[in-house]
Amino acid sequence: MPTDLIEIDADAPAQKAIDRAASAIRRGRLVAVPTDDLYVLMADPFNLHAVGQVFLAKGRESHRSLPLLITDVLMAEELTRELSTRFYVLARHFWPGPLTVIVPASAKVPLRVTGNTGRLALRQSRSKVANALLEKLNQPLIATSANISGQPTSHSGIEVFGKMDGRVDLVLDGGLCTGQGSTTVDITEPYWRMIREGSVTEKEVAEVLKGILGIG
Repeated sequence: MPTDLIEIDADAPAQKAIDRAASAIRRGRLVAVPTDDLYVLMADPFNLHAVGQVFLAKGRESHRSLPLLITDVLMAEELTRELSTRFYVLARHFWPGPLTVIVPASAKVPLRVTGNTGRLALRQSRSKVANALLEKLNQPLIATSANISGQPTSHSGIEVFGKMDGRVDLVLDGGLCTGQGSTTVDITEPYWRMIREGSVTEKEVAEVLKGILGIG
């Protein structure tokens, strides 16, 4: 199916564009949108067909989890088994922003979304577009980089369109995103681990976690 592209103002997206994207997501479709970081594919994590389409569109290995964007810490609490002091400290310091935190998933989250690991990657974004969709749909959304797995990430809507035409239903083109990618930190083990360093540095994370209960 050909991919549609709509130009939007990333700082003030038109409601009509948000409504169309939300409608596509409700139908189990994939939508590419700009964030405060890079372009991401958004889809419904509770629709197993949509989850499968994300893996298919990206050529992503099934053991790799799919990150979710959320509106706030309360939504995070609904999606997780338990949240540690580390989580609340990181969320308070870095959210909204380009830090993804891996936490234990609750049974509410489909196992396939976690890559069958039982762990869930969460982030709260500054993106006006992403947040408008989250608020419109009143639920968390898959938000994984809008690219073929193993290929460079996409910084513009046109770039996404060129790489993923026919793989996604809709691209909201908000121009250029200049982020370095989200930093990912795993806090599910006794000692936190840097999985990927992006816009937030390992040093910044370490400084924030330093001394928390003696295990930061």
